[in-house]
Amino acid sequence: MSPATVGPSRRRLPTQARSRERVERILDATARLVLTNGVDTLTTRSIAEAAQLPVASLYQYFADKEAVLLALCERDMAEMDDQVATDLAAIEELTVASMIDTAMRAFVKVYHRRPAFMQIWMRGRTNPAIYDYGRHHNRRTAENLLAFGVDAGLLAAGPYDEQQLMTIAELAVEVGDRAFQVAFENDPRGDQFLIDQAIALVTGYLDQIATGR
Repeated sequence: MSPATVGPSRRRLPTQARSRERVERILDATARLVLTNGVDTLTTRSIAEAAQLPVASLYQYFADKEAVLLALCERDMAEMDDQVATDLAAIEELTVASMIDTAMRAFVKVYHRRPAFMQIWMRGRTNPAIYDYGRHHNRRTAENLLAFGVDAGLLAAGPYDEQQLMTIAELAVEVGDRAFQVAFENDPRGDQFLIDQAIALVTGYLDQIATGR
């Protein structure tokens, strides 16, 4: 399965190396501030100071702090997509259970590498742009995992039509997303029991469209 792309970025990506480096400094500084002080205390000035850049430089790339948070989510979700694709390609014994376990634990790997993401994502539902981007990303994730499962002969429509099959896949991703939010709500490493339960929940739900292979 190729990485699940989720459409064009909502910001203009810099093409020069210096500009890309500045953007990464801004995003990394924002992530550090989120972990230290939370999302609500962020300002464009505090982000610029943490990135050791003039505020005017930040405004060259981002309209406001919400745009910075969106860009951080875009970056981290793209990393999740790459991790899922890499880990799915390495599965030795492919089953519905191994597919779901591998995909969901790939997300967990990135949550551990990017601990600010989950805080931003839970808080970000008050940011319409982050909310819309996240929902779109979930739909694309569902489409890609469903296509992967169907191509591998693991998933089939059965008594459902194509639209219903897609709805089942989307609901599975949404349920997994929400369960992971609960698992990571009070622990940046995630509650392992809740992570395992989330994976079991999604796997059991998708059994209804499993082929039995």
